[in-house]
Amino acid sequence: MIIPRKLIPGSKIRMVSPAGKCTAEEILPAVEWLSARGYRVETGKNHLSTHFQFAGTDQERLADIQEALDDPEVSAIICTRGGYGTLRLIDQLNFSRFRRHPKWVVGYSDITVLHNRLQLSGFASVHGAMCRSFFHEKDIISEGALSLLDLLQGKKPGYDFPASQNNRRGCAKAELTGGNLSLLYSLTGTPYDVDWAGKILFIEDLDEYLYHIDRMMVSLRLAGKLKYLAGLIIGQFTDVKDNEDPFGSSVEAIILDAVRDYDFPVCFGFPAGHEQPNLALRLGSEYKLEINGKNCSLKLI
Repeated sequence: MIIPRKLIPGSKIRMVSPAGKCTAEEILPAVEWLSARGYRVETGKNHLSTHFQFAGTDQERLADIQEALDDPEVSAIICTRGGYGTLRLIDQLNFSRFRRHPKWVVGYSDITVLHNRLQLSGFASVHGAMCRSFFHEKDIISEGALSLLDLLQGKKPGYDFPASQNNRRGCAKAELTGGNLSLLYSLTGTPYDVDWAGKILFIEDLDEYLYHIDRMMVSLRLAGKLKYLAGLIIGQFTDVKDNEDPFGSSVEAIILDAVRDYDFPVCFGFPAGHEQPNLALRLGSEYKLEINGKNCSLKLI
């Protein structure tokens, strides 16, 4: 994988909105915080545009992300938020200039689509905080934003977190891939579907029904996507819903059932996703995952 250059004082960062609409009040604090640390922060021309639920029309959003990808001076592209909309643009993006001047692409949730596209082209990217999640509370910077800046500055943080009783112990050393489960599922069978064989897969999701999660996991198992994983990391599954007639299984039980025939290590509770903290992960890079009875560790190699 090609690792884009690290950020240094004076590096240019571009904020873009490839999916859901965002307000200036949600973006400005992140712009000010990064600017105070010596970075040149710019925003896309259409980053505050609105078109129903989207941050502008497809053409407006496409123009902003393409301009950021093409700009040779940009060192990092940070998406303002997720939502929905990146999938509508992915087949129209041109990465020819990006290949000559690689840069970090940062985001999570709907931005999983961009991460997959970049990995298929041989570039690492960052699953991490977007503008709307830079602050834990008013004026209190989030741990996720701090971990993101560490990664962008070239540091290799390691994360330790408590073990879950649902974990499957073991150790794996492999490239990390993944992101939002719903988006990974939607990309299956498309030209932007990453091969997970021999990799550590990270998944998280938001606002899904239990039976939806089961349907996605069963479909991924039937498609052979889970069979040859080196390891599986489950992040935050936030605001999970159930029907009036209960589905009858927890998120943990659903996932463990989907991987029941395989022996790779599995850990639950990694602090990343749609809650705080949302710790940054460098997708497309090699990590070491260790799971024992007391704790888990995930370290960028």
